[in-house]
Amino acid sequence: MEILTLENELLRQKAQPVKSLKNKPESLQETVQLLLEKAKKGKGIGLAGPQIGISERIFVVNIEKDVPKVFINPAIIETSLETVKYEEGCLSIPGIWADVIRPKTVKVQAWNEKGRPFTVEADGLYARVILHEYDHLEGVLFIDRLPEQKRNKIIAKIAKRAKK
Repeated sequence: MEILTLENELLRQKAQPVKSLKNKPESLQETVQLLLEKAKKGKGIGLAGPQIGISERIFVVNIEKDVPKVFINPAIIETSLETVKYEEGCLSIPGIWADVIRPKTVKVQAWNEKGRPFTVEADGLYARVILHEYDHLEGVLFIDRLPEQKRNKIIAKIAKRAKK
């Protein structure tokens, strides 16, 4: 199972909720391990289910080395009015980076891999990665958050690269 790229329609679909955390702990653990392995292999700090072909609302964030956080069925509760610009990339759009404006802070509720609910208030890079991965669950890519002209240049660059 490889990381899906921009051409795959699954990346543009809204992911479905993880239905039961109690009934499938083994498959849930397998999904979490797969997400962590693929993120690490790709040198990423986050990865969402849809990026590996699993259209469920789950993602992992691993900013602190070897202290990953699993978000299952996350809900954004609050974002700050203050925004920050920061360069982003994506394992599903390799070799492309661009400055993206996002809220400075985020508050999110989710369940962990053990089926326990938690709430996180994050800022800085942690908030950015949460928001980026949450976007994947909504079928949104970071390039969708760019001004139209910049986005079109990137899409043209990707198309040209694909023809080679």
